[in-house]
Amino acid sequence: MKSIFEGIEDLFVNVLFAPYDALRFMDSWWASNMVNWLLAIIGCVAFVYWMLQLKQYDANGEEDKSISSHSYL
Repeated sequence: MKSIFEGIEDLFVNVLFAPYDALRFMDSWWASNMVNWLLAIIGCVAFVYWMLQLKQYDANGEEDKSISSHSYL
C-alpha cells in the first residue's frame, strides 16, 4: 500500500505540478499566479456565455414549464 501512495505523490509532485515549479523562480506575485488568473478569466467568460444562452433559450419559450415534467410525478 505504501508504494501506491508514493506513486500518487510522485505523479503529483514531479508531473502535474511541474508547470508551477517552472514559474516559481519569478519574484513577482502577479507573474507567478498568471495561470490562476487566466483560469479565473476563462471561467468568468464561460459563466457569462452560459447565462446569456440560458436567457436566450428562456426568451424563446421552448422550455416546458408544466408542474410535473415526468409521468410518474
